[in-house]
This record gives sequence, C-alpha cells and structure tokens, in this order.
Amino acid sequence: MNEHQQIVTNMKSDILSLYLDSIDEYILLESYFEALLTLLGRYFDIDERCVLVYEADVLEPLKNDTSKPESVPWALLNTYFTSQKVVSIPYFLSEQVQYANMTHMMLLQVDEKLPSGILLFKASEKWQAFSTSELTEDLVNVIAKATAVVKETQDIRLNENQYRKLYNMTDLFHSTMDIDVIVKNVLVTIKENFPNLGVELILSNDQDRQTTVNIKPFDYLSERPSTIESFVSGDITTELATDLDRRLLNAPIKGRQAIYGILQVSAQTTYEFSTTQKEFIRMLAQASGNALENAKLYHQSHRLISDLQLINETSHRLNMKLDIHEMLSFLQKQLMKSFQPNEICFVFKRGEHELTDASTQLFKLPQGRIYIDYVEKHFESTQDPLFIADFSRLIVEDVQYKSIMAIPMIVEERINGFSIVLHREPYFFSFDSFKLMQSLIHHSSLAIANSILRNKLQDMVDRDHLTKLFARSYLDDFVEKSLIDDDSGMFLLIDIDNFKRVNDTYGHQVGDEVLVQIGAQLQKTVGTRGICARWGGEELSVYIPNVLDDEALKISQQIVDVIPQNTNPQVTISAGLITWDKSHRPEFKTVFSHADTALYEAKNSGKNQVRMFDESMQLHVQ
Repeated sequence: MNEHQQIVTNMKSDILSLYLDSIDEYILLESYFEALLTLLGRYFDIDERCVLVYEADVLEPLKNDTSKPESVPWALLNTYFTSQKVVSIPYFLSEQVQYANMTHMMLLQVDEKLPSGILLFKASEKWQAFSTSELTEDLVNVIAKATAVVKETQDIRLNENQYRKLYNMTDLFHSTMDIDVIVKNVLVTIKENFPNLGVELILSNDQDRQTTVNIKPFDYLSERPSTIESFVSGDITTELATDLDRRLLNAPIKGRQAIYGILQVSAQTTYEFSTTQKEFIRMLAQASGNALENAKLYHQSHRLISDLQLINETSHRLNMKLDIHEMLSFLQKQLMKSFQPNEICFVFKRGEHELTDASTQLFKLPQGRIYIDYVEKHFESTQDPLFIADFSRLIVEDVQYKSIMAIPMIVEERINGFSIVLHREPYFFSFDSFKLMQSLIHHSSLAIANSILRNKLQDMVDRDHLTKLFARSYLDDFVEKSLIDDDSGMFLLIDIDNFKRVNDTYGHQVGDEVLVQIGAQLQKTVGTRGICARWGGEELSVYIPNVLDDEALKISQQIVDVIPQNTNPQVTISAGLITWDKSHRPEFKTVFSHADTALYEAKNSGKNQVRMFDESMQLHVQ
C-alpha cells in the first residue's frame, strides 16, 4: 500500500468515526465541518481552509467563522463544477479578502442531489501531489457522502425539534385566551428556530387587543404590495426588498373565519427560504391564527350580547315615530357611548349636503369642513363605508383627528346622507367598532328616511304647493292654539286687487307668479314672528301672536305699501285687520269673520289699503 492509499484509508476511517459520533452524540454540523477541516490539515498540510454550507440556494459561512465572510449564491458557483468536483477558485471569490489566499474549492455533492457545501482551501504540495492520483475522486466522494448523511441527520433532528416546539406551542394556544401570551410565543418560536432571521407581527387593527409586545398595525395604505397580497390571498409571498436590503417572507396569520395579520420573516438579500422553512413558518402562522381567532371570539362573545342589545334598543327607539331631531339626538348619544369619538356629525343630502343640529361644534367650523369634503367626495363614486386608521397619511393639510369612520345612510340603494365619527389618535377605532357602527346606521337609515318622508308629507299637507305659504288648515290650528296660549295677536286677511284682470291680461301663469311674489314678500316682512298662509284663491293671510294694536296696524300698512314695489306686473292689495288681547279673547270663527268684514270695507273704500275691524263695520254689513 503506497502513501496515497494509506492517506485515503486513514482519512476514510476518521470520517467514519466522525459520522458515527454525529449520530451517537448529536454533533452539530459546525463541529463536524471543523473536524473535517482539521483532517485536511493533518493529512495534506492544508493550513488555510474554510467551509461554505448550502442553505436554500445560498452558500453560507459557518456560524462560528470569526472572519465573517459573505454568503455566495449557489448559482454563481454551480457552473464551475462541470466534470470535476475539485476546481480552481473563481476570480470573484479570490477578490474577496476572506478568500484571497484560497486556490481551490471542493464540491460536496452526491449524484444529482443538492450540495451539502463547498470546501475552500489553499492547496499544499502534499495536496498537489495527491490530486494527480486516481484516489482523489474516491476520497472526495467519501467526504461528500459522509457530509450529506451528517447534514441530513441534523436536518431531521432540527425538524423534529422544531415541530416538537410547534406542537407544544399549539397545545399552549388551546389552553389560553390571553392574546399577549399567544403573540409572545409566536415571536419566541421563530427566534429560537431561526436565530439569524428577523421577525415582525403585522396584525389588523383590533381595539380590544391589549399586549405588551410591540406589534405593527396592518395598514393597506402603507404596507408593501407583497404583504397586502399575502393578507388578501391567504398565501405565503416572498419579496426581495432592495430598499430595505432584506429578503421578506410573508405568512398569513389565518384562522377558520378570517386572516388576522401577517407573520413577516426577514433575512439577508442573498438568503433563500427553503421549502421546509416555509412550511414550518406557514404552520406556525396558521396555529397562531387559529389561537388568535379563538381568543378574539372568546372576548367578542362577552361584547356581542351588549352590541345586540344596543342595536335592538336603537331600532326600537327609532321606530317610535320620533321626529328627526329626536332621532338624531338619540343616535348621537348611542354612538358616543359605544365608540367614544371626539367628534360626530350627521349630514343629509338635500340638493346640497346639510349639516344637522346633532353634529358637534367642530363640523360647524372651517377646520371641520376638511373631513366632510373628503367623505362627500368618497361617496360620490361609491356606497362603501369609510374606515381610515390614520387620516394624516392621506391628506396634505395638518389634521388634528386621525381616526375616521364614515357610514352612508342608504335607502333604496340611494345615499340620503352619512354619519362621521372622529378621534384624535390614529388606529383608535377597531374593525369590530366599524362593523357595529355600520349596523347601527343601517338600522337607523330607514327610520330616519321614514321620519324625513313623514315630515315632507306633513309639509305638503301644511303648505300651499304654489306659494310655499302655510295652508288654511295649518293656519286654523295655529290661530286656535294662539287664542288659548298667547296674550294677544293680530290676523290680517289680504286680497289682491283686480286679480281677475291680471289673469285675463297676462294669463294664469303670470297670475301664479304674482301670488308667489306676494307670498315671498309676506314671509320676508313677517319673518319668524308669525306665519303667512294662503287663505284661498287670490286671498292670503298673516297671523302674528303677542303683538299690540299700534304695531299690528304698522305691520299691516307696511305690507300694503311694499307689495306694489315688489310685484311684476305691479298689483295692489286690500287687507282687513283684527287684533285681540287677553282681556277679550274672541271666538275662533269670529276672528276670521271680522277680518273678512274689515277686508270688505277696505275694498269698498277704494282698495289698496288696510282697515282694522270695529263694531260699526259689522252693523254696516248687516
């Protein structure tokens, strides 16, 4: 047996011992490679050597390599090993400081399987002499096979250990409803099994979640596309994030009912996640998703009854035929109690959007208009409700309120208005709160719409459709009530002079326009002090409570004087006035008959004037 044969025999024996020791004593792969490198030094006087271990398409240096050489993509070196497993080191490696003295590299690969790694070394004279013999290939194959078995054995043991931890963690998940415990164990498990990888939990917003662990809220507007894709599709995604100088793996935290966030694992850009790693991370994310879902459902169940009671109470109260102001006031209190917003508003769409009195003060100021304008524009193109975690990211202006929920009031597939709640803190409202507010507004919309419709119908009954003045029936009720409740009052009955001539000359359409002009002038003159009504035909009326005789006559004369100045074609009016005070409250019907008598006197006295009723007029009529 010559010297080279003796070296091969001895080295095979030592490698076999290493292999057996790795099985019996569970030697780490790093220890095995260190021993293997020592054998190269002992038998071939190779003093400078190192190892690159194959992991997920990347060749990584040993973890205990103090020189910290860079990892190398397998694709860059694969092409150099065409017919031989020991070749000269390529130029791009020799240019790196850590590999500058290396001359050769040895591929540790069995058949067509994935490689175990590559040995880099500086060839000695002893190795140069040995490499020309026929025994070189045999020795390299032995080293490769032994390394492959050791690496495979260690991978199996690591996998067993990982899945044992996963099983223990899953068992823990089934025994706890503490979200903080669940989240902590997910992070710890990743860091224990993959110490070289970074990990971050990105969870969808949940106001009920209180945890001491640093969690990143999921935000569609700021997340990376690959993260959003994983969250939406429920599949693992990877991304080479060059801007972060990291490679990312996104695993959806998925329960049976929904996806609750993303488990994001990061590594160096040259790192490739193996199929085994992806499967383990997927199973971990799914186990945590199921656990979070169970905990979430557990906590939600305690709130569900109160939410249902709230919806039931709201629906019941809103269907008690309350007027619109009472409805909105009640709904405002319910929203304030349930969501603790800083500000709230209700806006109705009546041609232009109309802010209601149930809105807080902010929305009546210019700075509140920013939020209303944004929501209005949103609902111009969609009926989808609006849930914004941080409004400051969407708008150039510096805004005080970051969290927004805006829900449309939809009846018969049309938006009649919307409600907005605001809070200063970003991410304040939970998605559960968003869904509850949707439900409350949905149940309220029909009741509010019915109230608005009742008001419109009542308004149609109460008002004359042409002049928009109050109708005769409304006037009757108003006067009858005033005769009981008020201290004094005036009633003015008005007739348009020669109105038939206007209709005959200009047509009835112009006549109607004259009625509208006079009605508008009456409302302008009387304002909110009293009411104006259409008595019938060309007759109109004014009633003002709590007014003295002198003032009543002054107002009546003002009306007679102003009508010719504000009608086209110009017309005059005649008016009959009656006043009363608490010392003498007239009968309801007497008010109208006496005003009619006074009007008769005004007509017979030349028209275009007002006459106040007195008893002598009554005698004259008789």
